[in-house]
Amino acid sequence: MELAYYSDYAVRLVNSEEPVRGKDSLTSVEAVRNLFGVNQSAARRATEADVTRFRSVRARLRAVFEAADKGDETLAVDLLNSLLLEFPVSPQISGHDFRDDDGRPLWHMHLADHPSNATAGYAAIAAMGLAFHLTEYGVDRLGLCQASPCRNAYLDTSTNRSRRYCSDRCATRANVAAYRARKRLEADRSERTGLAADSAQRTSTSGER
Repeated sequence: MELAYYSDYAVRLVNSEEPVRGKDSLTSVEAVRNLFGVNQSAARRATEADVTRFRSVRARLRAVFEAADKGDETLAVDLLNSLLLEFPVSPQISGHDFRDDDGRPLWHMHLADHPSNATAGYAAIAAMGLAFHLTEYGVDRLGLCQASPCRNAYLDTSTNRSRRYCSDRCATRANVAAYRARKRLEADRSERTGLAADSAQRTSTSGER
């Protein structure tokens, strides 16, 4: 079962909004359909009503990441379980679109949703994918970017659980900001040390007179 593929549904939806920056790309049916990626048959079910429904699911998925980011494992699991109950899926064996050299199907597990609308289908797969990731790797593998003001969601797949940023771009930006902050601190300390030395010298000179 392609867990990374299914859990990425949750990340894509959560990151369609950047609350701190006041940005939201989920404003049209076309934006909703783009979230489905290669799953075009599911995307075609989307209607105008799904824009609002997707935003509601997005807020609930972000709440899962926020709870995980704060270390509240129980809340993260409870929030995710509520989504799983509301948007169920059925595992099925599938071989579509995958063939070996002899033309035989490459059987694999597939999450089959039975949605009443596009939102229900997407939410079911996103929640199940995220649940697999959480139970397989741990709640602390669900994170929010530490490069302010980004706060995009990410799934930590590093070997030492060290990921803190959603992308190399944010990691670089955070490192540059930290470097500049250190340089400012060093400059301030150097300036204070210089002023103190000047003051001491003036006091010494005055005393000699």
